[in-house]
Amino acid sequence: MPNSLAGDQVPPPTLDAVDLVDWSLRNAGTGILDEGTKDPSALPQLKDTGQLKGRMASRLRHMGISFLKACGLLGSLYFFICSLDILSSAFQLLGSKMAGDIFKESVVLSNPVAGLVIGVLVTVLVQSSSTSSSIVVSMVSSKLLTVQVSVPIIMGVNVGTSITSTLVSMAQSGDRDEFRRAFSGSAVHGIFNWLTVLVLLPLESATAMLERLSELVLGAASLQPGGQAPDILKALTQPLTHLIVQLDSNVIAGSATGNTTNSSLIKRWCGIRAEMTEGSSNQCGAFGPCTENNTVPEDRLPCQHLFAHSTLTDLAVGCILLAGSLLVLCLCLVLIVKLLNSLLQGRIAQAVRSVINADFPFPFGWLSGYLAILVGAGLTFLLQSSSVFTAAIVPLMGVGVISLDRAYPLFLGSNIGTTTTALLAALASPADMLLFAVQVALIHFLFNLAGILLWYLVPILRLPIPLAKRFGDLTARYRWVAIVYLLLTFLLLPLAAFGLSLAGSMVLAAVGGPLVGLVLLVILVNVLQQRRPSWLPRCLRSWAWLPLWLHSLEPWDRLMTHCCPGRACGPSQTTAKEAHCYDNPEILASQQL
Repeated sequence: MPNSLAGDQVPPPTLDAVDLVDWSLRNAGTGILDEGTKDPSALPQLKDTGQLKGRMASRLRHMGISFLKACGLLGSLYFFICSLDILSSAFQLLGSKMAGDIFKESVVLSNPVAGLVIGVLVTVLVQSSSTSSSIVVSMVSSKLLTVQVSVPIIMGVNVGTSITSTLVSMAQSGDRDEFRRAFSGSAVHGIFNWLTVLVLLPLESATAMLERLSELVLGAASLQPGGQAPDILKALTQPLTHLIVQLDSNVIAGSATGNTTNSSLIKRWCGIRAEMTEGSSNQCGAFGPCTENNTVPEDRLPCQHLFAHSTLTDLAVGCILLAGSLLVLCLCLVLIVKLLNSLLQGRIAQAVRSVINADFPFPFGWLSGYLAILVGAGLTFLLQSSSVFTAAIVPLMGVGVISLDRAYPLFLGSNIGTTTTALLAALASPADMLLFAVQVALIHFLFNLAGILLWYLVPILRLPIPLAKRFGDLTARYRWVAIVYLLLTFLLLPLAAFGLSLAGSMVLAAVGGPLVGLVLLVILVNVLQQRRPSWLPRCLRSWAWLPLWLHSLEPWDRLMTHCCPGRACGPSQTTAKEAHCYDNPEILASQQL
């Protein structure tokens, strides 16, 4: 549409034009859009608040308040990490037995697509990619799975781990700009994992590339059993989490391998008395190490957590822990975001942002991203939890401290760091199955490394970044899209693919093949509409000939806003004003699907 008319032919402004100008001015004032030239997902402009200016008394008062806020931030972060640990335990109580039963279906696992879906679903159920990958390694070492069958499951485990950061980004949905940046950060992780799977799963099914490459690496290496990673995070959180609940880590893997002897996942007994077994721990509970032996017939030491003597079932305890941990998680996230917004202002925010997002001087600027990958891998290795690391990055992106371009390599490094858990679990396998177990863990590492080579090595192929930005803009305008994305990506579509795989490979190919082909065709037509519209027939140069609900989200938004109570799913006031311009049929005809 033209920006101006010549002469005196300027028409009187309509309501839509006034609303659109008002929306543009509001966004220009907030630093989000600068006359359409600035990226909406870019970091916000910072203003010098001048808080350090003034008399000595006001400076001391400001320093005291900042110190209290910093302590509150650290405390909120600690309880946030503990709530993630309890949330993982809750999901394990609710779904670990189901996960074990799913892994037993060897006939279904022979289908690569079914194996991929099972890996996604099990990781969503137990909320821990480390646990899922360790189960797969244990099953390979127990000769229940072959290396070839385990490869798609490992890929699914890698995809399922991105659900945690997506859930965390929901806490910032109240502010449109923060939600855009936070959800873009969580989406870039999931998009990277899915794109890597879409390339490597067919390639692996046809050529067994990762399996053969891992065999070559193992042929040149000498392995020694044993090994233990630093468990810094557990050392900090166990004094609190072990007072609430303790789980037997052997039961989850035992439910899949068929070696479990305890029907309950909740740990009741944490050791035996010192006078019976030399070297046993006589301090079991929150502040002492616990052995994993739950089968000692006499003189056992009971655990001291909240549910040690409870008669509730695992399902009931899991529901209680799920509700409580989600409540604490949301409260801590809100506090973290508020405190970060309060602390990171003016000169402090500029200093922090400049350090985190800084690049090396020319001509070594390209090394900054690879250093971020190493930092992400190292921190995840020390924490032994990629979920905690990515969940801590997302709020920082929301408040504008870390840019998407810097967070992307940090997420990639986190994918590399989380593979060490499965590797260490493989080193504890029996000697006769050590090579096979280590091979599975190595395939997990090679899969993530191949993803980095595909989607990061060449700058023009870093497709997850622009896709995540566009997805963030969409979810900032229609917040219910984030919930639909979460349900479709991690629950409904995997369940549908799993159900079709149960009917057989032919049914899966007959139903899934045309759907995948249709999606690829729509994507191709959209790209050509933007880049080369003259290559398309006239009828395909726009989607105006389709019903409105097939090429616009406005009808769906009105439906969701009507069904959703209050303003939880509706757009913000400025976004609603922006939507008025799409009532024009000419603009609707020019919109992409």
